[in-house]
Amino acid sequence: MDYKLVAIDLDGTLLTDDKEISKDNLDTLRSLIDKGIEVIIATGRRYWSAKKLIENLNMNIIIISNNGNIVRRVKDDKILIEKYLDLKDFNMLLREGKKLNLHPILHTNSYEKGWDFVVEYDINDKRYKNYISSEEKRYKRIRNFIDYEDDKILVACYLDEYKKLDSFIKEIENKYPNKFSYHIMRNLNKSGPILEVMNPLGSKWNSIMEYANEKDIMDKEIITIGDDNNDVEMLKESGLGIAMKNGCNEAKQSSDIISSRDNNNSGVAFELKRIFDI
Repeated sequence: MDYKLVAIDLDGTLLTDDKEISKDNLDTLRSLIDKGIEVIIATGRRYWSAKKLIENLNMNIIIISNNGNIVRRVKDDKILIEKYLDLKDFNMLLREGKKLNLHPILHTNSYEKGWDFVVEYDINDKRYKNYISSEEKRYKRIRNFIDYEDDKILVACYLDEYKKLDSFIKEIENKYPNKFSYHIMRNLNKSGPILEVMNPLGSKWNSIMEYANEKDIMDKEIITIGDDNNDVEMLKESGLGIAMKNGCNEAKQSSDIISSRDNNNSGVAFELKRIFDI
């Protein structure tokens, strides 16, 4: 198969645990781009953070950030795709969550305004489980989300025990079907499980395909590489899905290939060099 596009997750995939891109990964991605293969980043991270982490690539590429809810071009930060939570649905989700003492952190499209997160409490509050660094500057705090009127919410993130988050979102889906897209991130060391709730059409794979369709690229011509639950759909649906050795079980079960190398040993480069004969 002649693959035309490679979509790569960041954390646990392209990045080492120290949040760096290895020289082998960098060199391999540059070689692919030189061959005319389009490389895009597909991450749960906010755009600002993803852009900084890949700056060593020194390439004008596309970043699918916030799990597919906003897509920008690095060259000029132009928005290509954007998807937001409906405010009415968000307020319902908020009320239901607070019954269980669940308090979300919001990812918003406020890149040009200078913030990416919105919180109700201090960023070091134990309810946020170290999700936001104490050095973080790009956030906004408001008194009560009930009063929040910004209609550019990309993702609502909830942090707690897996069973509690799983029970909560299943109840939401049962009471309010098809209102949201969601997944629970499990392959994380620092924060623990994270429930991410989004627009019903919000996913990495949906946005990958929206972008690919504009380029006349078919699903079978796409390679995806990831490690966690937010990568499952793209690993399953793409022409070739590659899960990292360190990936969660769900990611591995959804992939065509499980790499023999992890993110700390340039697993991305190892697989792509083999596939593209680099």
